[in-house]
Amino acid sequence: MDASGSELGHIDLKSAFGSSLDIYDSSRNLIYSAKFRVFSNKWNVLDPQGETIGIVRSRMSFLEKKFEYQAGSRGIFTITSPAFSRDFTIVDEQGEVVAGFEKVSGFFSSGAYRLHNNSSEIDSYELIAVIMGVHSIRKRQSQAANSAP
Repeated sequence: MDASGSELGHIDLKSAFGSSLDIYDSSRNLIYSAKFRVFSNKWNVLDPQGETIGIVRSRMSFLEKKFEYQAGSRGIFTITSPAFSRDFTIVDEQGEVVAGFEKVSGFFSSGAYRLHNNSSEIDSYELIAVIMGVHSIRKRQSQAANSAP
């Protein structure tokens, strides 16, 4: 939805048991798909033809949540959030802030985020796929930590 609450598109989560998804615009045209690579924690962002256009992966960091979006020829974008924060910042290779998002959902509700896109290289629909990748990676990390002996 936009700031006034008008629908700009929707996300099809496909299955309650998987993490793959499709993103559609307001005319119900498939814009992007996203899913984990087989046996990997790398999140692939795909164009409507199924070609990978970017990959989200977690980066090691002790004092913040850190991710990286490799967007092919458009460069590598770093996604960070201070520890215990719900706000994320996306910067390009020159250190310029190109977007930000914050989690706006409550503890017991599904993940909902507010996106602020200033990028001319990555459209908002693609950034939604990236955000859902960050969410899915964090969810997997949390499940792995909870199942450790």
